[in-house]
Amino acid sequence: MKKLAGLLILVTFFSSSCGYALAGRGSFLPDYIKVVGIPQFLNQTVVFDLDRVVSNQVRREFSSHGHYTVSPEIAGADAILTGTLKYSALTPTTFNGNQATRYTMTITAAVEFKDVKTDKVLWSNPSLTFREEYDLPAGPAAAVVDAATFFNQNQPALERLAQSFARSCVTAILEAF
Repeated sequence: MKKLAGLLILVTFFSSSCGYALAGRGSFLPDYIKVVGIPQFLNQTVVFDLDRVVSNQVRREFSSHGHYTVSPEIAGADAILTGTLKYSALTPTTFNGNQATRYTMTITAAVEFKDVKTDKVLWSNPSLTFREEYDLPAGPAAAVVDAATFFNQNQPALERLAQSFARSCVTAILEAF
């Protein structure tokens, strides 16, 4: 009897796992969520086209995870991701004499991810803030002092900011942080 109990303990010990898993390998979302609707974010900032660029990047980032079909429409979606871009600011951070050469762009958004089937919010952040630093391009843009003018003149910087924002947002949703 002791041998059987010892054997049972050994089998249990070797067949059990430690319970740890690598971050970023899965999703806490229910299995029935296959289609995610991501309508265009609302833009309450002064930065023209920020809503379109951020919405497209969030859709692209969600799609890159391979488990979900992403649509700009909410009809037929199992879950809906909505957002409102509430604030944007451009702050000079590095100077060369009296002229700024590097800026920090800050955007704040209210984001919500809702399960349509259960009508429950699975994740939300009413003030998701993201900052990114950019070097000011040489030339006439050097006189820039506001976010709208800067990003109208520097589309690649806007794309980089939106991509980083999207990555942070989607990661937070999928990993439930």
